Amino acid sequence: MTVDPPTLAAGLIAAVPFARTVGIEITDVRVDGDDISATATLPDEERLHNHVAGPHAGAIFTLAETASGAVVMAAFGEHLALGTPLAVRSEIAYRKLAVGPVQAVARLGRPVRDVIAELAAGERPEFPVAIEVTRADGAVTTEMTVVWTIRPHR
Repeated sequence: MTVDPPTLAAGLIAAVPFARTVGIEITDVRVDGDDISATATLPDEERLHNHVAGPHAGAIFTLAETASGAVVMAAFGEHLALGTPLAVRSEIAYRKLAVGPVQAVARLGRPVRDVIAELAAGERPEFPVAIEVTRADGAVTTEMTVVWTIRPHR
């Protein structure tokens, strides 16, 4: 599978106006077999702050969900003729105070071939994407998992 990170990043940000609105950038996408990851950043802007001058929880959630979407597109973008990727559910844990710019790194939690096999069999596969959000000093501020599906086209 070949992924052009700048094209993927530009396409995803263009397709998701809210991510663009809060200033999220996808800075890296990596595909190495089943090890698929994406990195996204959120700037430190006062308009995104909460009551303790860090990024609002909703902005952090959006950052993490956007990074997970980049992983989904890197893993399954060439299979979009088979179905539409959709977030099914998520779980988020805010661990430490986020201050300044933050970065989310997302990783695919199931082999691509297994998901595609279920989809080809007419099933609606689910797969997790795990995300860690860190601040500039490297401290993990947030952990999140988004469970995605690919809804088959009918």
